[in-house]
Amino acid sequence: MAPMGNYSAEREPTARELNMDNIIFNGILTTMGYEGEYITGSHKSGPVWNLIPGVREDMFPHQQEAFEFMWKKLAGGIDIEEVKKFVKTDTLSGCVISHAPGTGKTRLAITFVQSYLELFPQCFPVIIAPKGMLDTWETEFRKWNVKIPFHILNSRDIHWHGDKTVEKLASNDKELARRLSISSIDKNYMRALKLRSWAEGSSIIGLSYSLFQKLTKGEGNDDDKLRQMLLQRPDLLILDEGHTPRNKESNIFKALAEVRTKRRIILSGTPFQNNFEELRSVFSLLLPANFEAMDFFPSSKLHNVTDVMVDEIRKRLDPFVHIHNGDILHKSLKGLRESVVILNPLPSQKRIIAMMEKHKTRGKRPQKEKTHGGTLEWEYKISLASVHPSLVAGMKKLPKEVTSVVDELPLERLRLKPSEGVKTRFVYEVVRLCQALKERVLVFSQFLEPLDLIMQQLRKEFNWTKGKEIMYMSGNVSPKTRKALMVAFNDVESEAKVMLASTKACGEGITLVGASRVVLLDVVWNPSVGRQAIGRAYRIGQQKIVHTYNLIAEGTQEKAKYDTQAKKDQMSKLLFSSEPQPTQSAAGHQNLFPMTGFWNR
Repeated sequence: MAPMGNYSAEREPTARELNMDNIIFNGILTTMGYEGEYITGSHKSGPVWNLIPGVREDMFPHQQEAFEFMWKKLAGGIDIEEVKKFVKTDTLSGCVISHAPGTGKTRLAITFVQSYLELFPQCFPVIIAPKGMLDTWETEFRKWNVKIPFHILNSRDIHWHGDKTVEKLASNDKELARRLSISSIDKNYMRALKLRSWAEGSSIIGLSYSLFQKLTKGEGNDDDKLRQMLLQRPDLLILDEGHTPRNKESNIFKALAEVRTKRRIILSGTPFQNNFEELRSVFSLLLPANFEAMDFFPSSKLHNVTDVMVDEIRKRLDPFVHIHNGDILHKSLKGLRESVVILNPLPSQKRIIAMMEKHKTRGKRPQKEKTHGGTLEWEYKISLASVHPSLVAGMKKLPKEVTSVVDELPLERLRLKPSEGVKTRFVYEVVRLCQALKERVLVFSQFLEPLDLIMQQLRKEFNWTKGKEIMYMSGNVSPKTRKALMVAFNDVESEAKVMLASTKACGEGITLVGASRVVLLDVVWNPSVGRQAIGRAYRIGQQKIVHTYNLIAEGTQEKAKYDTQAKKDQMSKLLFSSEPQPTQSAAGHQNLFPMTGFWNR
């Protein structure tokens, strides 16, 4: 085994001592993945459930079914002897686990990895997930007492007890053992230590999509070796929120496309996000050889898609997808009540919004004719204005007509008055009423400015304190703080009243069952964003009926945006639902979506 290098307690390791060759590569990269005979565990026969005795009884029926589905797709069957026959064939593939948010996909995947390692101890599993979800994975690994360590490459921390590689190195190096005990090791050195452990089969690694992209760039001698190891060595790849790399032109998609193994598991409650091109990209990552040549994905817009097209797509995708729509939630939880709330702004707020909508339309002219920003910038500004007019104060690139209206109003004086904004007023009333009901409120926005304003207003109106009655979670919050906030908010004994959360940072992978009221401040084009946000509260562990409020400001384009969102959501259900969906009375080529109309949930 390569030496770790000698260093004193008074200094950090030198560049020579941090050399990747010394820590990871020396003697490890003679083979990448399974190039010779597959090494299997001591289990001789019987069903794969025997690999982890007793685990089946602890899983829900949909998890049991999906567990067997994964074994069939990735290993050829659920009988151990049968699996050993199929393991070297080219007929195996990956699969998509499309289960509703909050139904235990992480636990399911961990159980599969744990059992797969029992039979194939040198499969070198890699789990890639959005950065904010990696801590959830680590928590789940500990919760289910998985024997093999799980190391997060994004983190400087390491839980190394039980890691054979690290324990052996530490037993031969007292200084290393001391530094491990006090977490006093350089970040890059710690990452290299985790990679060595994983490369020797002593652990599982998890990392974010962005870090995987960075580490597989292959710039420099050692970096190229690391790139080859991450692309060639894994024989089992799990992509959590696997719809993330859906843009075929993105660097992360290109990096993942180069991974050698075909044994890939995509976890996603919402595989269909915006269009069929994205869906095709996701499945081409799963089945590159099969899907590149397939032309059954329609290029037409949603309103031109027919039931015949949908049936054809489902027929092609079904063999690779296991679907669960959340029946376990409907049966075990008390209920979900969704509302679309159309709010009429006050006259001054309505006037500002009307002027902005007018200039947004002008913004659709050719780029060279634009002077006050494009359509997306105007959508952002209008979204803020629909929450509270004071959020317009200080905005740049406002036309004179809008500025003149804004200047007429004492916006700074009105800032801390929730009644002056149609959406802040709604949030205030829900929070006020929930105090009497002893319920907690979860407020989501894709922008931080509304959350900051609402926090200030609640502090003034109720004399509340941030971190006590008001929890605030954004992308700037560290994983440790995020976890502490989540625990406090879900603790029925805590004084928490409301959680203000960024949709991007907190819309996936965390549990906020302390809330029974969910407010979505703004409308986004992608319906899965709202679904995921609601799934933070409406999931296993929730003890109350969950009420959700999708807020739409009258006089904005939010109605049209919600209409488009609802159509995308309906298409997702048509493609990835085990429940019968409404069909058209006319046969064959009937369009599934009308061009106009507003959909209510």
